[in-house]
Amino acid sequence: QVQLVESGGGLVQAGASLRLSCAASGRTFSSYAVGWFRQASGKEREFVAVIRGSGTTTDYSNSVKGRFTISRDNAKNTVYLQMNSLKPEDTAVYYCAAGSYARVKSWYDYWGQGTQVTVSS
Repeated sequence: QVQLVESGGGLVQAGASLRLSCAASGRTFSSYAVGWFRQASGKEREFVAVIRGSGTTTDYSNSVKGRFTISRDNAKNTVYLQMNSLKPEDTAVYYCAAGSYARVKSWYDYWGQGTQVTVSS
């Protein structure tokens, strides 16, 4: 069993940066890939980024590639999402999830409660 708690969201202006954290409980955390997804109001939840359990491989959606960086510290059971050059269209609730290395929501077994990111123009 893995429990995930996101933090670090907030209200920022366009062009600013934020770093989201996903803190996990459970001794087997390093065996899971961790993904970040986001859901804007009235829209489907979409893939943002994923990192393997070892931290050696990452993948990003085209909309955030080059602006966002996913990383993890398995000693701290934490995954980070560094978000730079934020745009109003990045506004959403951001969720982290633990499971298989994939872009598909159904491949993830555990989800956090989400953290709101709002980017003003």
